[in-house]
Amino acid sequence: MTACTAFADALDNASVFYGDFADTIDGTARPDYSDPVVSMTNVSGRTALRESAAQAMSAAGTPGLSPDIVGPMRSWSLDATKLLVKMGLRGSGDTLNVTANELNEDAHNAQMACALAGTHA
Repeated sequence: MTACTAFADALDNASVFYGDFADTIDGTARPDYSDPVVSMTNVSGRTALRESAAQAMSAAGTPGLSPDIVGPMRSWSLDATKLLVKMGLRGSGDTLNVTANELNEDAHNAQMACALAGTHA
C-alpha cells in the first residue's frame, strides 16, 4: 500500500531529525535555545517535521484509503505541525514531551491500521 509506505518514510525522516534535537535537550526542563547545537538541531528537526507532516497528509489523501488509516495519519500530521510550532516558540521540555507523546500514539495507531490492512508503516 503506497500510502502506508509514504507514511513510514515520513516517520523515519521525522524521527531521525527530531531525535537529534530531543537528544540535545534530554532531561532539560528549560532548553538553552541559544546553545549552537540546540539551535542547529532545532532548525533541522523543525524542517524534518514540516516535510514529514506534508508527506503524511499527502499519504492520508490517497483515494480509496480506509478511514481507519486516514484518521491517525492526519492526526500525526497535525501533531507534527504542533510540535514544530512549539519548537519554533522555544517551548519547555515538558510541553515538547506532551506533544511528542501524542505524535508517538498517532504513529502507533496508523501503523496498526496499516498492519491490519496487510501492509506496514
